[in-house]
Amino acid sequence: MNEGKAENVTETIEPKVSFQPKVVAYCCTYCAYTAGDLAGSMRLEYAPNVRVVKILCTGKIDAIMLLRAFEDGADAVYVAGCALGDCHFLEGNLRAIQTVAHAKRLLGEAGVEPQRLEFFHIPASAGPLFAQRANEMTARARQLGPNRLRARAKQAAGGKLVKDPDKQPPLPKATFGKLIRDAERVPGESD
Repeated sequence: MNEGKAENVTETIEPKVSFQPKVVAYCCTYCAYTAGDLAGSMRLEYAPNVRVVKILCTGKIDAIMLLRAFEDGADAVYVAGCALGDCHFLEGNLRAIQTVAHAKRLLGEAGVEPQRLEFFHIPASAGPLFAQRANEMTARARQLGPNRLRARAKQAAGGKLVKDPDKQPPLPKATFGKLIRDAERVPGESD
């Protein structure tokens, strides 16, 4: 019983909104994106806050692209490509696995949880797996909370997230600028 108190009534009418993470999914045209279409055709439910970006091949992904997604406010990012041995461009998914591992190391150096970034193999016929991975990454981002670098940028900008890089105040300690310079190095090359 609410005992006639106004605050109790509004709590029952307007439930508190929990953190809704922003998740970006880079999906290869031939497998993961097709699996996403299949998930939709099957009317499978998956988190509505996952933004799918269609790319020709996951081998085209680079660490800068992944880091920029976080810089633009993503709370989690995943790359979804063909099953091992099924890449239409032979080794694109193998290259993407290395790129994601490199970007995870860079995120760790910046104090961002590397678990916010992942690579998944999703065959074209796996609509349910597509939905499962989307829900998994959303749950992971929700558990980790908001992207700390985005929160720091917002705080440094006086409470507003500034998209214009020329107006963006510098982040304390590790910055995306340094991360992006580090990302330009090819994984496996010596300095």
